Amino acid sequence: MKYLSGYLTSSFIRKRIKKIEFFIKNPIEIQYKLINQLIDYAKNTEFGKKYKFNDIKKYQQFSERIPLCKYNDIKQTIKRIRKGEKNVLWPGKIKWFAKSSGTTNTKSKYIPISSFSMYKCHYKAGMDMLSIYIHNHPKTKIFFGKALRLGGSHKLYKNYNTFYGDLSSILIKNLPFWAEYISIPKKKIALISEWEKKLETLVQETAYQDVRILLGVCSWLLIFLNKLLDFFKKKKINEIWPNIEVIFHGGVNFQPYIKQYNNIFSSKIYYYDVYSASEGFFAVQDQKNKEDLLLLLNHGIFYEFIPMEDFDNTSPKVIPIEKVELNKNYAIVVSTNAGLWRYIVGDTIRFTNLSPYRIYISGRTNHYINSFGEELIIENAEKALKKTCIKTDSIIHEYTAGPIYINKKNSGAHEWIIEFKKHPKNLKYFRDILDKELKYLNSDYETKRHKNMILLPPVIKVARNGLFYDWLKKYKKLGGQNKVPRLSNNRKYLDSILKIK
Repeated sequence: MKYLSGYLTSSFIRKRIKKIEFFIKNPIEIQYKLINQLIDYAKNTEFGKKYKFNDIKKYQQFSERIPLCKYNDIKQTIKRIRKGEKNVLWPGKIKWFAKSSGTTNTKSKYIPISSFSMYKCHYKAGMDMLSIYIHNHPKTKIFFGKALRLGGSHKLYKNYNTFYGDLSSILIKNLPFWAEYISIPKKKIALISEWEKKLETLVQETAYQDVRILLGVCSWLLIFLNKLLDFFKKKKINEIWPNIEVIFHGGVNFQPYIKQYNNIFSSKIYYYDVYSASEGFFAVQDQKNKEDLLLLLNHGIFYEFIPMEDFDNTSPKVIPIEKVELNKNYAIVVSTNAGLWRYIVGDTIRFTNLSPYRIYISGRTNHYINSFGEELIIENAEKALKKTCIKTDSIIHEYTAGPIYINKKNSGAHEWIIEFKKHPKNLKYFRDILDKELKYLNSDYETKRHKNMILLPPVIKVARNGLFYDWLKKYKKLGGQNKVPRLSNNRKYLDSILKIK
């Protein structure tokens, strides 16, 4: 029965590859057909009537008529929808809201998840993720075992019969039959709200299962896997799960963690990156040995892009997908099948390929350091740290960085708080290599570092073991999709972390 079910599930998923190939071949046509469908579907909503969706026939009309928006622009509207109002941004009533928790900021965002976006975006993209993997590994037997998902929790919003929580918890709660069959742990365990209790229960419930797939945010998965090794007093995960084959991860950059993962697996394991956010499932890694991601163009999301050099303008330039260029930084703008219209997500990407459209996540529109004109983005930081760790034989567990402001006596600098898994033998050498790599990757940083006139060398503060974990715990951000903010243009995160002893 187990093998029959495995073959049936595999066959069901494999069929998706033809539809993926279709949108790869017809990207522009599919995107414009999609925006017309979204407009038509929402034409009788409050938003659709306000902006006269009935009259919109072409993309140019849509782009001229509908304003760009950020979360604060629609916060009050979403509050009404959370209280049960229907037909506001999207037809019908929306029951689920993904609570955005990317940082320790107490001002949470509640992103609507319609039944359309749940099934025609998130689950559909999940099938495509698996279909791509099977296509790349035709001899795989992942469906003859279990997929372990590491998710968050959700709660009822007052008495309005709407719910909010981590995106992962919403998707686990509503899993389609094919996904529920292969997934562990049981929903009641997966949705435990208290992270440390969940972790203990999860270890005991999954330890003796035939796990072949792992899904989750790589930083939290790593904590779980180390807990599992401690439970069994083993050094390698393969000693516990001999058939483990692939990890699908997203949420944070995998590069700072890859060495730690490789250290706990004794045989070949595949790592596949995904770009899944509360607003939608945007992209998946579609090639075995390349890290860029295939943009999903037929999953209920219409894409536009703002060149980052234009982002802070009052009326920034916005372009559709056929006008993007290679290796330029863009802010993503989406219109979705959950009622987000020309919504600025907050992520920045660059295109690595235009046929098909593949992207690399380069950072956040608000996660950077530009206090001195250096324009340091996350992509620079991650690449520089990776090379620095290789050259100093060190491993970083977590980090964050921000500015030290210029004063009357000193130039400015960047302060880095780093929690090492393996410490460098010489911290000054580590600092010098990091500084050198940042100069190589970022000409603006290099200019500001010239003769220490504006920027002094980086200041490295070594964090004690568990400091970032304790910080997240203090702000009730353990588990789920929560993550440490990597770069900040102010000292908010630095100062709050440094206060924890």
